Amino acid sequence: MSTLSVQLYSVRDAYAEDPTGTLARLAEIGFAQVEPFGLVERAEVLATALPAAGLAAPTAHAALVGADQEAVFAAAKACGVGLVIEPFVPGERWQDAAEIAATAEALNGAAALAAEHGLTVGYHNHWWELESRIDGRSALEVFADRLAPEVVLEVDTYWAAAGGADAPELLRRLGGRVRALHVKDGDLATDASGQVPAGQGRVPVDAVLAAAPDALRVVEFDAYDGDIFEGLAASRAYVAGQTR
Repeated sequence: MSTLSVQLYSVRDAYAEDPTGTLARLAEIGFAQVEPFGLVERAEVLATALPAAGLAAPTAHAALVGADQEAVFAAAKACGVGLVIEPFVPGERWQDAAEIAATAEALNGAAALAAEHGLTVGYHNHWWELESRIDGRSALEVFADRLAPEVVLEVDTYWAAAGGADAPELLRRLGGRVRALHVKDGDLATDASGQVPAGQGRVPVDAVLAAAPDALRVVEFDAYDGDIFEGLAASRAYVAGQTR
């Protein structure tokens, strides 16, 4: 399915030990796309291992704010990535409007440079961007208002719900700004404990998918108590069944 991917952070231990074998196993499960993390550090391996496994990486996580953006975008081009996503800006930077505006300005600048390389820039949330409120609105939505039109969002729907948001309603408010979703499920614990395959926890996964029908679905676990590949296979099967 062209609209279904998997975040490689889910299999970080296996990937660190055997990147080629791990990618091959994800392909065997049925994934045709993956979302790498730490793109610059892993670009050399990915550039050869992805095509060898028959996988594409339309999106990837890489630090952009305060990073060597030229190096990031060169790595993205080498790996066939079109959308580079800033994965993490610390919680203390989402507590007031001035800090939020500064983060938006930094990503707007990154997006202008990315465009010179034919690339797009996005942002991935955790729970604190939703938990923090600025004049009655979530910090994430205040941030979205300050972004240039070409900057997109990858909404992590588990973390959004853990931060107190109604994830489907949030997606509807953000609209076309949302280019990708992180799809995962569980107890909504902010320490990532208790995560389970999609459809088995407290995240309204069906409603989430319906609220952003055109967004890339990226299956992910931050942590999982069972066999991670079995968990990913179960999540993939559930999401694929909801989007046929």
